[in-house]
Amino acid sequence: MSGSLAAMELAFERRGTGAPLILVHGIGHHWQGWLPVLDRLAAARTVFAVDLPGFGVSPELPARIPYTAESLADAVESFCARLGIREPAVAGNSLGGYIALELASRGVVRSAVALSPAGFWSRAELLYCQAMLRAMRASARSLPLEQLENRQVRTVASGLLVAHPARLDPAALMAATQALANAPGFDETLESFSGLMPPAPPKSPVTIAWGEHDRLLLRRQAVRAARWSGQRVKLLKGCGHVPMSDDPELVARIILESA
Repeated sequence: MSGSLAAMELAFERRGTGAPLILVHGIGHHWQGWLPVLDRLAAARTVFAVDLPGFGVSPELPARIPYTAESLADAVESFCARLGIREPAVAGNSLGGYIALELASRGVVRSAVALSPAGFWSRAELLYCQAMLRAMRASARSLPLEQLENRQVRTVASGLLVAHPARLDPAALMAATQALANAPGFDETLESFSGLMPPAPPKSPVTIAWGEHDRLLLRRQAVRAARWSGQRVKLLKGCGHVPMSDDPELVARIILESA
């Protein structure tokens, strides 16, 4: 792990009491993506929801360090060391799910929960994912935010990521759209997906769950994740790629049962 990462200060939200739980968002998102489940989790854990370097309001990675899933995992590991958080549980979504599994493969977390994690795609599925994310980024940069007050526009803007766009808070969607548009780490991180392979076998217990209606990382990728983990992947019924707003109670229960 790079020594220069140890000096980084990541933006984060801390809530609750109990054993530590780190929450890691996906590419182009920010810690606020966990808000639908945050208080449920904080009722039983000390929760740290972080903004990855180059996303949300966290600073960018130092110039010499490339944006990869591994370097972002290094940053989360450094974040925990900086705050004196030892052997936390970690939960992540999408890219954050991969980071959670990577930390489990390093054996530096007590347990890991990955919701629709990246990295279990075929070549065609990877290219599809990258194309869709580039299109979403372009749309976020060109769409006037006030248009998101229209329910039909919200449905189109978020339909790839959630199964129930109507359950999204319009203000939260506007903030997420701004986060996607403005993330300086987005392009390089997305390019790095081309070389992303599943992590080494985990040294810590892992739980993987997949959205039944995931339209970005299609649910057939869960079969590969099951082979990698050596166990069945849980199906998040009625949920899309970012399941926290689709069914907060279900997502919180799976995390707390495993964390």
